Parts: sequence; structure tokens; C-alpha cells
Amino acid sequence: MTHEFKELIVQGIQWQEQDIPMVLATVVALDGSSYRRPGVRMLMNAHGEWKGAVSGGCVEKEVYHQAQQVFKTGQARLMSYDGRFRLGCEGTIYIVLEPFSVGSAFAKAFTTLLKDRATFSCTTYYDRTTCNEKPTKKIGTLVHLGKETYGFDASFEEIDKDQAHFFQEFPPLLQLYIFGAEHDAVALSNMASNVGWEVHIIAPPDEQKTSAYFSGASSLQTPTFETLDTSGIDNTTAVVLMTHSFHKDIQYLMALRDTQPLYFGLLGPLHRRERVFSEFLERFPDTEPEFLEKIHGPAGINIGAENASEIAISIIAEILTVLRKQQPMSLREKQGAIHE
Repeated sequence: MTHEFKELIVQGIQWQEQDIPMVLATVVALDGSSYRRPGVRMLMNAHGEWKGAVSGGCVEKEVYHQAQQVFKTGQARLMSYDGRFRLGCEGTIYIVLEPFSVGSAFAKAFTTLLKDRATFSCTTYYDRTTCNEKPTKKIGTLVHLGKETYGFDASFEEIDKDQAHFFQEFPPLLQLYIFGAEHDAVALSNMASNVGWEVHIIAPPDEQKTSAYFSGASSLQTPTFETLDTSGIDNTTAVVLMTHSFHKDIQYLMALRDTQPLYFGLLGPLHRRERVFSEFLERFPDTEPEFLEKIHGPAGINIGAENASEIAISIIAEILTVLRKQQPMSLREKQGAIHE
């Protein structure tokens, strides 16, 4: 969700620089079930363009139609959409529509917070008694960045602490450190960036690759094994070793032995993993067993992947299961709701 919020802010700043009025739609409540859960957002402008989505694509046109009143009055409102009658879905969603603008102080603070990998939150206030009725100044969103709070709608008035609201916390963007520069690393980088992850490529100096080779990556570094900086690897970071070189994997594993990423993957078959671990333990026999036990090797989920793109899907799926604390299974075998 953090990357979706970031994309809306980036797009909003661009539209604001063009002096185009905007309205932000936020799903704040749900009766029954829906394609997306509360907390999803969609940013619209007065030219009929939008970024993001509040559903699978079936609700967005109606949301934009309802937003016209907000464009006209400059005041927020609450709308509902009953999918049971219109789409055969199982629920009704409630959506706050509010004028959207970004101040320079917020933009600077938000950029700094993302760089510092800090958590932030949002609170969107609403009143169901006003649903589908006239606009009100009692509806709107406040964004909490550290000790400071910012609003998107300048007309949003002070609210009652007991007023209904939807609170959402945003963790730092998930980072993916890919150690390797072959074509399968390119496939993983592109796919991970499409998911919204912040991708960093660590390529051996002798690979002679440029950042243009990894179009979806945020950075490309080519340090020696001795100068590799691992300080940016935290508990919201996934690491994948995929150099296709036994020696290089050993060297990187040595450099990463003091890190504690969320996910640690090692490409290659089981017998290769055992060779890597054996060589590593010969050099560092006092290594805690937990370090090697946490490494997912071979990396990925068994989906029958054959080519580079399929292997990337397999690895990303495994990272998501670790991130979301899920056990891989077919959804048709899951009891109860898809989203807990």
C-alpha cells in the first residue's frame, strides 16, 4: 500500500504544477466483501484522468461521476456504492471524496520520510449520516509524518475525536536487493518494480553493466566484496543471491552474514546450496545456525517455473508469503474470506 500512496502523491504534485484541480477518493468502510479493502485510493483530475483504483475497474467511472460535485463545490462528501445490485458483488463500499492539494512543506517532509524509511500514517474522517448527501467540511484526510500532521483539503475543519474515521499505517517501502546481473536478475528487477518494490542491484564490477540494463531498478552498485555497504538492509528488505557464480555467492554471503533481512533467497538447486553453506561454514564455523536456516534455497515457490520471468514470479510469490505471513495454497482450498 505504501507504494500506491507514494505514486498518488507523485502524480498529484505533477498535476498541481500544471494547475489542474484534483479530487482524492479513499475507501473508508465496507459492508460485506469487495475487490479491494478499505485504505485503497484513487486520485482524479478535472481533465478526466485518474491514478490508482478503488476496485477492479468497475467502480471507478461512477466514483469520477460523483466527484464532479466536489470539483464544483470545493467541499468533500461521502458516497456509497452497492455492488450487490450493480455488479453481483457481495458488499457496499463507502468512499470519501475530497479536494486534493499538496503543500511544499508536506512534499519535502514526505520525501525525507521515504528516504529515511520511516513509518507514517493517515486518518480519514467521515460521517455516514451524510452519505450521498450534500458536501460537508467535516470530512477529510490527515497525514501524520513524524510529529507533523498535514491535510489535503484546506477547507477541512477541526473534527470531533469521537467522529468515525479510518486509520491506516504505512510501513517503509519493501526493498529488494538483487545480487547478480544476468538476464534472470533483469526479469526479477522489472517484475519487482512493477509490484511497487524499491529495487537495488548489486553487480560484480567485472559484469560491466549499466543502470540502463535494469530499467526498473532504483540503483545499480558495483562495489568490491570488501567495500559492500550492507547498512541499508533492514527487516523490510528482501535479499536474493543470483550471480550464477559459486565463488561470488560465497563472497556475498560472507559480506551479508551480519544482516537480518525479512527474506534471504539463494538461487540454484539444493546440492549447490549445500556446497555454498559448507564452504561458508569452513570460513565461519561459529556462525549461528539460525542465519543459514532462514535462507530460502532454492529460492522461490514450486510453480513449475522454467524461464526467467516465471522464476521471477516464483521468487516474488515466496517473498510475499514471508512478508504477509501466509502459507502458499490454492485459494479454492482456503476456508473463509480471501482477506482475513
